Amino acid sequence: MPEEQKPAPLLEIGHVLFIDIVGYTKLLIEQQTKYLEQLREIVRATESFRTALAQGKLMRLPTGDGGALVFQTGPDAPVNCAVEIARELKKRPELRVRMGVHSGPVQAVTDLSEQGNIAGAGVNIAQRVMDCGDTGHILLSKRVADDLEHSAQWRSLLHDLGTIEVKHGFALALFNLYSDEIGNASPPKCLASILTHDAKSDTGAPVPRKSIALLPFQNLSEDKANAYFADGIQEEILTRLSRIRDLKVISRTSTQRFKNTTEHVRDIAKQLGVANLLEGSVRKAGDKVRVHVQLIDADNDAHLWAERYDRDLTDIFAVESDIAAKIADALEATLTGAERRAIASRPTTNIEAHQLYLKGRYHWRNFLAPEYKRVREYFEQAITLDPSYAPAYAGLSLYYSFGASNAILAPDAWPPAEKAAEKAIKLDDTLGEALNSFAAVQMWYKRDWSAAERAFKRGTELNPNFADIAHHYGVCLTLMGRNEEALAQMNRAMALDPFFPGLNLHYGRALFLMRDYDRAIAQFAKMLELYPDYAAAHEYFGDACESKGMCHEAITQWTAALALNGQTEHAQVLEQVFASAGFEAAVRTLAERQLADLDRKRAEGDYVPAARYVFANVRRGTIDEAFAWLPKMLEEPNWFALQVRVNPILDPLRNDARFDKIVASLAPTQTVDS
Repeated sequence: MPEEQKPAPLLEIGHVLFIDIVGYTKLLIEQQTKYLEQLREIVRATESFRTALAQGKLMRLPTGDGGALVFQTGPDAPVNCAVEIARELKKRPELRVRMGVHSGPVQAVTDLSEQGNIAGAGVNIAQRVMDCGDTGHILLSKRVADDLEHSAQWRSLLHDLGTIEVKHGFALALFNLYSDEIGNASPPKCLASILTHDAKSDTGAPVPRKSIALLPFQNLSEDKANAYFADGIQEEILTRLSRIRDLKVISRTSTQRFKNTTEHVRDIAKQLGVANLLEGSVRKAGDKVRVHVQLIDADNDAHLWAERYDRDLTDIFAVESDIAAKIADALEATLTGAERRAIASRPTTNIEAHQLYLKGRYHWRNFLAPEYKRVREYFEQAITLDPSYAPAYAGLSLYYSFGASNAILAPDAWPPAEKAAEKAIKLDDTLGEALNSFAAVQMWYKRDWSAAERAFKRGTELNPNFADIAHHYGVCLTLMGRNEEALAQMNRAMALDPFFPGLNLHYGRALFLMRDYDRAIAQFAKMLELYPDYAAAHEYFGDACESKGMCHEAITQWTAALALNGQTEHAQVLEQVFASAGFEAAVRTLAERQLADLDRKRAEGDYVPAARYVFANVRRGTIDEAFAWLPKMLEEPNWFALQVRVNPILDPLRNDARFDKIVASLAPTQTVDS
C-alpha cells in the first residue's frame, strides 16, 4: 500500500498509569538494569496487566527509568494495576517507585525512526501527575478521582491534595491514593507549601458573612417535565437577591455543578466562596404549587431559617418575593428602597406567559443544541400572551444578540435584537439582562463604545451580582486595550460565577489576547481539569501553546478539539503530518482542509463569518487571500471583527502596509467613557 494511503492513527481516551524509579540516574548501571527488570516482572505479573494484554486493550510506552501503561478498558484499570504493584513493592523496599494516573486523549503513532510510540495529552499529563510524587506515592488527577469517587471501593482511599502549578504554568488538581496497606500517606514535598494556604475559600479570598448560593431546587412533581419550573423558581429567587448590593450572590451557572451532589455543604460553600447555602424543592400539580426552602450556615450546618409555601400558581411571584426578603433579613442585609421594590416586583399577571418564559430560560442553557430555536419561540409566545412582559423581551434580545455577536446567527439577527432590548428597557429600565443585551447591540452592531460602556456601568450599578455583565464588559475592555480594567471585571465575574465554562474560557482567551501566554496556558489547563471535553478550551489552549513555541502541546490540544467536535479525520491528519513533516506543514494542511469545509458550508447556504476565512488563510500562509477577506471581516458585526487589533494569530498581517490602511476604518476606537 502506498504510504499516503495508510490509515491515520486513531485518537481515543486512554487510562494511563505512569511509573518510574525514584533516583534512577544516581544508581550504578548494574543497579539500574537490575531494578528495571524487577519492576517489569512486578508489572507483568499483575492481573490488571495480564487481563488487558489478553484483551488487546493495553498499549505500552517504555522510558529509561520506567514507563507508561495505557489501558483501553476503564478508568479503574490503571488504579487497580497501581494497587497491585504497590502491594508487591512492600516486599522490595529497595525498589523506590512512584506512580501517576490520568485519563485523556492518546493515540498510537509511528515516530521518525519508524518505531511504534504513544502520543497525546493523556500520557503527558499522567507523567506530570507522577512527577509531583515521591517514593511510594500513587497520585491521581482530579479527572480520575471524579470517575472513582462514586465507588465505595475507592472513595475512602482518595485524599484531596489541592492544586499545584507544574511545567509551563499548568495547574493540576491532585489526589493521593493510599490506605494502611498501600501508597504513601505523607503529602508530596512539592505540595507542602501549597497545603498551608488552603484556609479561606478555594479561591483564596475571604468569605463574606453576607454571601449565599442557591443550590438547584429539587423537582418533586410527578410530571418530570416540570423540571423547567423548579429551575425557573430557583433562578428567579436568585435574580431578586442579586439586586441587593449588600449581599454576594453566586450565579446559577456555577451552582448547577452541585445538582444531585453528595458533597457536604461546607465543601460546596468553600468551593463557591460563600458562607450560606439555600436548599429547596418544588412540587407543581395543576394550578397548585408547593415550595420548601431552608437556609443553612455552611460553617456549622445550622438551619438559619426554613419555610414551606402551599399556594396557587398565581401567587408564585409573592412566594419568590417573600423568600428573597426573608433571606435578606436572616443575613442582616441592608436594603435600599429601590432594592426592596425590585425583590417585590411582579413582572407579569399572565401565568401561562410566565411558564413559557421559564421554558425559554430552561432551553437557553442548550443554546448550541437543536433546542436553540425553541428558546426564541418560547419567548415570542410569552410576549404574544403579555406584550408588557419585560423579562421575555430581554430573553428574546439575548437570544438574538448572543447568536449574532458570536457569529452563530447571521448579521440580520441584529435588528430584532435591538428592537427587543429597547422594548425591554422601555418597560423596565432596571433589568440587568436587558442592559447587557443593549450593550451588545451598541458594541458589536452599532460600534458605539461609549453607549455600550454606559449600559455596562448602569447594569452593574443596578445589578451588582449579575456576573454576565462583568464578564461581557471585561471581554470588551480587552478588545479596547484597557487590560487592567478588563482583568478587574473578569475577576469580579469569576468571584460571582467561578464554574461557568464560558467565563473560564473567555478569561483564558482574554489573557491570550493580552499576550500573557503563561497565564493563559495555566487558565486553560485549570479549566480542562474541570471540563476535559470542552472543545473550544482545547482549541484556545493550542493557540496559546503555539504562541509560546510549544509546538507539540499545540498539536495535542488542537487534535483534542477537533476530535471532540467530531472532526476525527482532521485530527488524525494533523497528528500524522506533524509526525512526518513538522509543525508548519501540519498547520498549513489543517488550514487547507478547514478552508474546504468553509467553502462547502457556504455552497450549502449556511452563514460563514468572514473571520473564519481570514484566520484560515493566515494559518495556510496565503496572505493575499487573507487580505482579500479582511475588509469583509471588519464589516461584519461580531466579536471577531474587533479582535483585529489585538489577536496574535493575525500578527503575520501587521507588517504589511495594507493592514493599517484597512484597520484604520474600524470603529469603535479605544476611548474612555468616564
